[in-house]
Amino acid sequence: MASPFPERGLARLRQIWRQPFALALMGIALCGCSFDLGSLMPEKEKPQEAPKPAVATESAVSPGNVTEAQARTAKAQTLAKSGETAAALDEFNRAVGLDPYNAQALYGRALIYQGNNEHNFAIADFTAASGLNPQKAEPLLGRAISHLALGKIKEAAADLDEASEADPHNAQVWTARGQAYERLGDKAKAAASYTKAVALRPRDDAARSGLARVGG
Repeated sequence: MASPFPERGLARLRQIWRQPFALALMGIALCGCSFDLGSLMPEKEKPQEAPKPAVATESAVSPGNVTEAQARTAKAQTLAKSGETAAALDEFNRAVGLDPYNAQALYGRALIYQGNNEHNFAIADFTAASGLNPQKAEPLLGRAISHLALGKIKEAAADLDEASEADPHNAQVWTARGQAYERLGDKAKAAASYTKAVALRPRDDAARSGLARVGG
């Protein structure tokens, strides 16, 4: 299912990262994100055990529930794009209730929680989405941003290390990784991350200024 979220996200995310750390990390909203919800379609068959937030576990998810969950996810994405995040959250909740393996719904709900500064809820959903798509960088990057917002810098750095391996061509990951390691005081890793971000996206002001700060 194609996602409407990434179309205008890149410019918005650049604006976010230009702000000081606290504002940048707390200000990411669902519609201003360049993460690719469409890339979060499960790559393998659904696991045998449902994630913890799942509802009923006594029976398998029916094909009808899967179809309805997909429809509600699409509706939620449209609502979120229009700025109707409360209504979008309601639809994402219904989608997850129908199909707890719907990675798109989990990821979309996580972005809304993150935009509302409900970072613990966001982390739980990013974790579930990542578990369903372990090779995707987007849920790891999202979880790292919430970890940074909560001051859990080491956890964020670990997520960003993993995300950079999953998608080494993602400039957003490298910029965030640079900020995490800068906050940890590791200037060498911060400089290396910022350098890769600038190489991938030369006009990334956040990465360029970060590189200047750490002496790269």
